[in-house]
Amino acid sequence: MADDLVKLTRAALTLDDGTRFEGQVVGSLTEAAGEVIFITAMSGYQEVLTDPSYHGQIVVFTTAHIGNYGINPSVDQAASVQAAGAIFHELWLPPVDHWLSTENLPSYMAKAGLVSLTGVDTRALTLHLREKGSRNGYIGPWRADPEPGLQKALAIPSMSGLDLASSVSRQSVQVKKGAPPREGRPNFQVAVLDLGVKNSILDQLNAHNLDLTIWPAQTPAERILAENPHGLFIPNGPGDPAPCDYAIKTAQAFLGRLPVFGICLGHQIMALAAGAKTYKLPFGHHGLNHPVVDSQTGRVWITSQNHGFAVDPQSLPAGLRPSLWNINDQTLEGLEWVDQPAFSVQFHPEAAPGPHDSLRLFERFYQMLRAHHA
Repeated sequence: MADDLVKLTRAALTLDDGTRFEGQVVGSLTEAAGEVIFITAMSGYQEVLTDPSYHGQIVVFTTAHIGNYGINPSVDQAASVQAAGAIFHELWLPPVDHWLSTENLPSYMAKAGLVSLTGVDTRALTLHLREKGSRNGYIGPWRADPEPGLQKALAIPSMSGLDLASSVSRQSVQVKKGAPPREGRPNFQVAVLDLGVKNSILDQLNAHNLDLTIWPAQTPAERILAENPHGLFIPNGPGDPAPCDYAIKTAQAFLGRLPVFGICLGHQIMALAAGAKTYKLPFGHHGLNHPVVDSQTGRVWITSQNHGFAVDPQSLPAGLRPSLWNINDQTLEGLEWVDQPAFSVQFHPEAAPGPHDSLRLFERFYQMLRAHHA
């Protein structure tokens, strides 16, 4: 990495409750603002920083040492870095000796214009967020007077009521062909409503013989239906699901007509379309180690998660059945439409945090399409 990218400048993260955490900015000092959340993943930092679901958020990495295996361009989840900022306890600064790495993490973030803060007491910061909940925060130059940073943190809009999905969505239609059909396994045409879909999700859909047409978030349902898709997939994305009325209307137009599968934000959108309600979690679920139990079989899956909102199980209308639950806090993790070809999950089955058992959900969607169009 070039020497000019390793300059360390004293800076601070100021939360909207006045709490400050000192550290050092790697690269040129700019400002960053957003909701401050913590993630428990021990790896996958590049996937996290490029995941559109982190748009508008400053990500605190709880693992003490980050960046030792460098950057591999093939694992980017979007065309550019999506997180608003990143906080580390110890960021790996020297060059990386890894056969897949093209550069190290500090260089990658500096080129992307991502403000990162290292040398922070991330344990204390994480405990504060767990106790007080996710808070808005501002990264800027260190000043003896904390007031300027506090005022900037207080000016950040609340994540509740904020539609961010439309801002990360594609602005034009894209087509991605699936794996070639083979004997006894035809391909199906699936519409993807882009609310911030990850590349790895598209790859899994393609691998399961699904040809994809990816639509901008605010495309009217009538326009999508005019192309005669076999089903609809509603993916992950950032922000509050409730103000995404365009996506809710699209889900309503498809539910009961064609098979629908939703992940993360898509799970919440489908629930809202059916008449349920959502609410904001205190500090969200962000990590690769969240246990989820199947309410019918008792089987436990270890899942990858990234969301700040959840579906209220007390608000479920008739026709929706809770199928999966979070063991840690008993939040709703999955829904089944009893009389319709539709289901959704709150977690990310494509991320495969070690176990690959939840990848079966993509095959389930394929088989649902096959049965519906037999």
